Amino acid sequence: MTFPYISVDEAIPRAGLRMVVLGKVPSPWGEAAKGIFHVKGLDFAAVRLVYDNEALTAWAGQRTGPVVVYDREPPRSGWAEILMLAERLAPSPALLSLEPHARGKAIELANLFCGERGLGWTRRLQLAQAGLAKNGGFNERVAGYLGKKYGYQPDDAASYGPRVRELLGQVAAALRAAGGEYYHGATFGAVDIYSAAFVALFAPLPEEQCAMDPAVRAAFEWLDEETRAALDPALIEHRDRLYARHLELPLSL
Repeated sequence: MTFPYISVDEAIPRAGLRMVVLGKVPSPWGEAAKGIFHVKGLDFAAVRLVYDNEALTAWAGQRTGPVVVYDREPPRSGWAEILMLAERLAPSPALLSLEPHARGKAIELANLFCGERGLGWTRRLQLAQAGLAKNGGFNERVAGYLGKKYGYQPDDAASYGPRVRELLGQVAAALRAAGGEYYHGATFGAVDIYSAAFVALFAPLPEEQCAMDPAVRAAFEWLDEETRAALDPALIEHRDRLYARHLELPLSL
């Protein structure tokens, strides 16, 4: 399932699903949303984020991505909001169980990847810390911008790496405990999509499958020795299995 990229002027009056995304960057939040729409067969149009476009900011309500707008409903930027919209618009195939315990467990795991202070959030701060210390990660300009945007605190800098490694251990343990194929056991679901997307922050897909900004690729591939050791190969194997079976390649950024 492919999707078109359209301009801001085309997107605003258009009906249906539209999503603001980062250009040339496999943002895991955005790639997960694309994957959810793909699996559910939901048609949408993508709009690349332009930071100085005031019409885009007014329409989306913010300068970030992803932001999903459906018809004339309010913009949605939270991972859970986007997932719940997709579940509503295309109930089948379901990506969340209706059984309360299984559903709660899935949302809890998804939040470990997507939520504030979760794996994606903290990995960004780890890469910002490395850039500000000139040890790798984001370049200094990007590190300063993202650090300010996402709450980088010099006094907390020493905690970012250990927190990333803790979360990597938790999600890998959950995958292995479920049997290794999917986080939901024998059933493919939302957490699998989030895991596949967020692995990009540590091991991006190869260039022929994900043609991305070279500086961003270099940043995402940066790993200190402790983080490299904490990155369970099962997470990368799961990512590759997901793209082979369920998601679309190459990525369209």
